[in-house]
Amino acid sequence: MLVAIVALAVAIALSLAVGSRGIPLDHVIQALQDLFAGKAPAGTEASVVVESRLPRTAIGIAAGIALGLAGALVQAVTRNPLADPGILGVTYGSGFAIALGIAVLGIQGSGSYVWFALGGALLTTVAVYLIGAGGPGAIDPARLTLAGAALSAILIGVITALSLLDPKTFDVLRAWNAGSLQDRGWPDLLPVLPFLAVGAILALALGGPLNAVALGDDLARSLGANVALVRGLSIAAVTLLAGGATAIAGPIAFVGLMVPHAARFVTGPDQRWILAYTLVLAPVLLLAADVLGRVALYPGELPVGIVTAVLGAPVLIGIARSRRMSSL
Repeated sequence: MLVAIVALAVAIALSLAVGSRGIPLDHVIQALQDLFAGKAPAGTEASVVVESRLPRTAIGIAAGIALGLAGALVQAVTRNPLADPGILGVTYGSGFAIALGIAVLGIQGSGSYVWFALGGALLTTVAVYLIGAGGPGAIDPARLTLAGAALSAILIGVITALSLLDPKTFDVLRAWNAGSLQDRGWPDLLPVLPFLAVGAILALALGGPLNAVALGDDLARSLGANVALVRGLSIAAVTLLAGGATAIAGPIAFVGLMVPHAARFVTGPDQRWILAYTLVLAPVLLLAADVLGRVALYPGELPVGIVTAVLGAPVLIGIARSRRMSSL
């Protein structure tokens, strides 16, 4: 855990110092000290750190934690190690709400997009939950996965139709769908932060009950676990976490897939430790990908969603091949 915390500190330092304009680390520290002392930024470098990179880093940390914890919960609930938050339709629910808001209601500005994205994620997950329920008080993981995939396919079609009919909607969604921390600030993070905090607390509290559920429904019930309640609360936490992260940063793939696997490799199957390590490692991955995107096309930059996709695709292939080989 100490190594993970050190890695997070290094990622934060790089996120504050590296970009189209490199800033020495001692200047970054001085700018932060002035900020905490209540002083105005002194000079261009201090302004870049305080007004641009600090909120961007904070959003990267929040979104990374949210996506990582959501991925760990989804993998535990669906018993599918290849699952990520998108399996519940959260990403496309957010995109659908934004497309609808722009095309029909004419919303403008990232502040409005945040609320529409979060609302769309919530409604989509509720729909998936209702469809995926195998009966009164029960949630079937297989039906939940199929319901999420089916609803996502429908929403993709609607989003595409709205984008083709309205050029403005197309332009906004083209930028948003890449998944980026660029041009994000405190007004984007602060409204969503309470949802992310509640989701994170709920996720960490579910570690023990999820260990019982992993033993099988019958054995979990014999141990006193309320299986339906645990899965329902897990889905609620995933909605808050993934919906909030998607609202502020757009759809960023593979963070919720890769990090829980890395944590599981270190800790074993105990969900309590998987969630704890994911809490630290997920923002490391997201911030590192963001820094890599800043320098890959210098002086331009790649959206972080593209970088995580490039990094995550080989990991997904490797996981799939290892599982297939182990099952032969």
